[in-house]
Amino acid sequence: MQNGGDKGVKEALGKTAAFGPDVDISKYEVGTKDVEQVKDLEKAPETMKESMINVGVTTDNVDRDGTIVFINNGMSHCSNNAEEGVELLSTKDALAKYDWLKDYSWKAVDPEKDKFTAKTYLEDSDGYFIRVKKGYHAKHPVQTCMLLKNRGSMQNLHNIIIVEEDASLEIITGCTTDRHANNALHIGVSEIFIKDGGSLSFSMIHNWNKDTAVRPRTVARLGKNAKYVNNYVLLNPVGTLQSFPVAYLDGEGASCRYNTICLASEGSDIDTGGSVILNAPGTSAEIMSRSINTGGRMVARGKLVGNCEGVKAHLECRSIVLKDGGVTSAIPELETSVADVDMTHEAAVGKIARDQIEYLMSRGLTEDDAVSMIVRGFLVGGIKGLPENLKREIDEAIEQANVGD
Repeated sequence: MQNGGDKGVKEALGKTAAFGPDVDISKYEVGTKDVEQVKDLEKAPETMKESMINVGVTTDNVDRDGTIVFINNGMSHCSNNAEEGVELLSTKDALAKYDWLKDYSWKAVDPEKDKFTAKTYLEDSDGYFIRVKKGYHAKHPVQTCMLLKNRGSMQNLHNIIIVEEDASLEIITGCTTDRHANNALHIGVSEIFIKDGGSLSFSMIHNWNKDTAVRPRTVARLGKNAKYVNNYVLLNPVGTLQSFPVAYLDGEGASCRYNTICLASEGSDIDTGGSVILNAPGTSAEIMSRSINTGGRMVARGKLVGNCEGVKAHLECRSIVLKDGGVTSAIPELETSVADVDMTHEAAVGKIARDQIEYLMSRGLTEDDAVSMIVRGFLVGGIKGLPENLKREIDEAIEQANVGD
């Protein structure tokens, strides 16, 4: 058990997040840990399978090295097709199995950061543990699904990912709500450790109800020559989302790239971005944000901190506004205290050029189809290194969102 008597963490229960609207966590009931066990996802209830598929999580395990499913706050499914190189457990089971894991648990994320981390810590929350063993290169992605099923409930999970030396892995994590889980809160605390020469691609796809509050908290620490790609996709309505993951490049030659793709629908309040702290020589980072505003509030933040000579980093925030009435803000930030760095940023907010639409219409497309095509190219075309399966998910989400209407 975590030390629930920690005075500082208890005091942090009243600490609001630095960004985004405040959320009263006392309104939500902590989700149950006693959930149904689903051995075969193909035989899962149709509504559950539909929710999973909508966030890129397959139910047949084809081309997947493993699958973890959490319903509310309990693990419902865990299967592993790569046991020789990848270990999948609940966080609680992993902490019970490995005494050394206490040196990682709550070491990247400070439980006193805000009320959401404090609540997760004090609840002694479970989550998933993924470990890629030294020198192992996973052939297929590991997938996780975080499903909120109950109205008025709070899902607070604590995940730990460790990629050992010279190992590599792709993770696809889908977070979603059941169609009846209105007025719910999702908190996901993820601590990521990528050792020397390790590589991780971490793609998060969110699909929420229009009144869901979402507060993920993710921190990654990278060793020498480690590589980390973080892809975040939200193309469906949400009540309020606030996310600002942080990566620390502690080892020489480490690199990090954040790709964020968001659609701010009417009524949605989205405040997202990321920060990279470059602490070692030869480290590099890119933060790329693409958003479409159709009447919501969209804030795209990015922060790069160069703490060492010889670092290179670029930040880019771009947004297209399709409808009046929403608010769009791009907030890029660069910080350094040393002279020999190469750090740049650019930001742009605007509309789709009419001549682009008319050109595509002259080639036989309707106006709606032309707008959809431009949006698809804008969201995906400017982002490097997106996995092909993620591109397909984005295409399908754009079609469902009817952005050309």
